[in-house]
Parts: sequence; C-alpha cells; structure tokens
Amino acid sequence: MTQLVKLTLSKLQASGKWFSLLLVVVAIFLGCFTTACTPSPANSQASIEQRTFLNLSLDFLGEYQLPKIQFQDTQVGGLSGLTYDQQRDVFYAISDDRSSLAPARFYTLKLKLNPQDTGKIALEKVEVADVTFLRDENGATYAQGTIDPEGIALSAKGTVYISSEGVTRKGIAPFIKEFDVATGQQQQSLRIPQRYLPNESSDTEQEPLPRGIQDNLGFESLTLEPISLAAGGGDPFRLFTATESALFQDSLADESKQSARIRLLHYLVQEIAPTIVVSEHLYPLEPAPPRTISNGLTDLVTLDLGGHFLSLERTYGKFGFIAKIYQLALGGATDTSTIVSLNGDISRINPVKKKLLLDLSTLGIYLDNLEGITLGPLLPDGTQSLLLVSDDNFRDTQVTQFLLFRLNGLS
Repeated sequence: MTQLVKLTLSKLQASGKWFSLLLVVVAIFLGCFTTACTPSPANSQASIEQRTFLNLSLDFLGEYQLPKIQFQDTQVGGLSGLTYDQQRDVFYAISDDRSSLAPARFYTLKLKLNPQDTGKIALEKVEVADVTFLRDENGATYAQGTIDPEGIALSAKGTVYISSEGVTRKGIAPFIKEFDVATGQQQQSLRIPQRYLPNESSDTEQEPLPRGIQDNLGFESLTLEPISLAAGGGDPFRLFTATESALFQDSLADESKQSARIRLLHYLVQEIAPTIVVSEHLYPLEPAPPRTISNGLTDLVTLDLGGHFLSLERTYGKFGFIAKIYQLALGGATDTSTIVSLNGDISRINPVKKKLLLDLSTLGIYLDNLEGITLGPLLPDGTQSLLLVSDDNFRDTQVTQFLLFRLNGLS
C-alpha cells in the first residue's frame, strides 16, 4: 500500500498537476487508515466487554422490612437464600437456623405489590404463607447443630436443592441435597468433591495440612439453570454453587492484600446417570476494605444458558454492611478442579469474569445483612423482577429486609 502511494506521488509530482490537492487526499486516507481502521485500546476493551457481558441495569423499586413474627411455633428469621416458584407465584426462603430455635426449615412467602392504579411499582408487603421442615433420609428432622442451611434453588421436579455449610469445627461435613418441596423429605444427596471436605484423622505423627471448607464459609450460594424450570422435569439440568470464601488450602496469608480465591462448582444433575461435577472455576472475591470483620460471596443466580450469572457479595465491618451485585461470565474460565491449591501463582488461570452491576450503598438506604438473591415474576409492565433478602441473625438489632428491583436487559 505504501509503495503504491509513493509511486503515484512521484508520477504526479513529475507532471506537476494536482499535486497539492492529492497530498491532502492522501493525508486524509492515511489518517483514516491509522486511526479509524485500528481500534483504540479503549474501544477494543469496550468491544470485548460488550461481547462478554449482557447489557443489564437495575432500577430500585422499594424495600419492605418483615416484622419480628412467630409462625407455626417457629421464629421467622435468618433468611439466607431465596428461590421463586413461577407455577405457584410464591418464593421459598431458607432459614439458616441450625435447628436451634426450631427444626431446620424453609418458608413459603407471598409478595404483594402496591395497587396497580398508582402508576408506580413498589413492594407493599411480604407475607409468610407456610413453613416446611427438612427431613433426612430416615424421615427425621435434623438434630440441633447438625446442619447449617444457607442456599436454596427450585427444580422443575417439584423439589428444592438446599446447601449446608456443615459445621467444620465439629467435623460435620457440608452437603447439597434435594428435598420434596411439599413435605421436606430428602430425595438425594450430591457428591461433594474431596477437596471441600476436612482431612480425616491420620495415624502418622505428621499432621495433614488443613483442607476443605472453613467454618461458616461454605456453600452459601446455590442456583439452577433457568431451563430446569421450564422443561417439564428439566432432566438433565445444571446446578451451581460456590463457597463463601476460600478453602483452607487456598487461603492466603492474613496480611495479604489480594482478594480471596473462591471455587465455583458446576454440577450436571441427571436421573438416568449419576450426578457429576462438570467443572470448577476461580471466583475472585473483591478485596475487603479496612476495618472489615467478614467478607464473602453470599449468593448466585443464573440468568441464561450462556454462562451469565448475577452474584451478591456482602461485607460487614465497623462501617456497617456493604453489598454489591456483579454480573458474571463463565466463558473462557479455567477449570480448576485438578488444581490442589490456589494459594500460589494463579497468573495462568483465567478466573470468572466480573462486572459491577450495582453498589447498593448508592441507594441511600440502610442495608442489613443481605444474603439471598433471585429472579422473581414479571412485573406489571412486563419487565423482570429481582428480589434480595437479608439474614437478621435472629437479632433484635437487625431486620429481615426485602429489596425489589427491575432488571433491565434480560430477554
């Protein structure tokens, strides 16, 4: 191209005709070739982001605080996860009560919006409609201190999957189990990879290196792919969960300024064959600000079949509560299931891609211990709703808070 331009210029220069005009035209052409035809780094980055993430935004529609109430001899509280039942138009909320105040359970909730003639969508009330106690394979409710339920997700089979963090300090393993939504009876238990379980006692003199979920930092999140709710049974379907923070073997030194390295698990659940772990990915938790007491990933919700999710991160410290919603993209993330430890060099690992969707501190309202997030029903205007819930820890100084949003851009 350059040689052709030079040859043309030399011939025209010899003829002495229109040379000045051609110089202007060539300069414009070359300027276009070196700028418009070559994307700037900023434009290139924007293009990559557009291809990676969905074009989403959130509109805050309102808050509702559930009063401290008793329901069927249980204290309603500790709501740590949410899932929506489209057929019944109700939500199921798991309580993280470790069978201390009542047997481990989840509640059925009904959402009420304001009257339609107001012209503005707002959250008017949340009502408790039912309570379901979880029952083990023998049909018994869980004994006190043997379970720490945190995540819940509805399947198309009329069942809910529930995750328990376990109780590491007591040697109680975490689990992900399926329960009948009407009776609470256990149906099946998913296999938990060994790397998430504590080391067993050793007969050797040398103590094994710590391994597995840290106490109270286990499977806080749980979500199923959307197709499972629309496939008349949805078999097979995909289930996703993640630890709240790093496993023992992935933990960094206390003085490290790097973010915690969380593992996100991807299961394939099927009836005619055993449930399998398809893959595992590195989820980089946002670094905790100064004066933080706890910081973690509290829930996930799938958006589509293309590997897009929303995540909810919650931080607590001297400053109160902070909560942020991120959009995630799993495409291109490295499978970490064969990596023994993530506390070393991870420069060759492609993590889950994250993009901040909303920092809830910008809402200008009090935030409590937000731990659950789920897609809800379509709103009266036809847009998609999103609902968050907080865990009040059964404390008088905290509240059970519901936040309603419109999720724009999800088709």
